[in-house]
Amino acid sequence: MTSPTGEIYRIDWLPGTDVLHGTCHCGAQHTAEDPVEMWEWMLGHPEGHDQ
Repeated sequence: MTSPTGEIYRIDWLPGTDVLHGTCHCGAQHTAEDPVEMWEWMLGHPEGHDQ
């Protein structure tokens, strides 16, 4: 088991839509319909966080 990093990633589903809204531990935000795209954006820190 790995030790916790203290970084919090949050993905919320916007009810009534197919849209996911993600917030990175750095405060950057992103929306996408594809869950894979959302996780790639989050885990690609810091690249892509200006989108």
